[in-house]
Amino acid sequence: MQFVISETLKQIIPQFKVGIITYKNITVDHSPQMLKGKLQLFQESIYFDLQETPLSTVQSLSEWRTIFKTVGTDPSRYRPSSESLYRRIQKQQYIPSINSAADVNNFFSLYYKVPIGIYDADQIKGNVSIEIGTKEDEYTAINGRIVQFERKIVAKDELGPFGSPIVDSERTAVTHNTKNAVQIVYLLPSMEQGECEKLIASIKEMFIQIHGGEAFTQII
Repeated sequence: MQFVISETLKQIIPQFKVGIITYKNITVDHSPQMLKGKLQLFQESIYFDLQETPLSTVQSLSEWRTIFKTVGTDPSRYRPSSESLYRRIQKQQYIPSINSAADVNNFFSLYYKVPIGIYDADQIKGNVSIEIGTKEDEYTAINGRIVQFERKIVAKDELGPFGSPIVDSERTAVTHNTKNAVQIVYLLPSMEQGECEKLIASIKEMFIQIHGGEAFTQII
């Protein structure tokens, strides 16, 4: 499985980059208490911080809103998933535990303030291209809604779109049956290479600690 960023997207945002973590032979289960507690405490900490810090002043979230505007997405209608999580916490609508893989994903999306998608690799067919969607691109999301991806960043395989920095698809959702997975970390264009590598390594380390298996990383 190879990953590429489309030429069109690179022309619009030359510094656009993503981190890819591929996992093999993992075990997805209910989250251990350590992870549940870490996720809950961090959300409570964010809630109190947001009482004094407006979301509009959080640099990483603002940078992703700018990315959306640049490719033609209205960030007030379709928000980056990291911002959506923060807005829920601001309302004290804390994110519940889903499964061990999703909880790790949500924790690091909150911690680094960037969208992160996780997918069942066995449900992805062929190579993956990250590009700007067309009016033909849509899928049923994990929230059960059909989302259309014209002028939105989207990840596509041979079968069509399956993921985005907005919300991911039902087709490639990670479940307790998932044995192989792929994470796409939508890095900030402003981040330096070394910073990106440290971020990806920290995600990989916690994920493997909880799920076992082995992992391979790359930044494209």
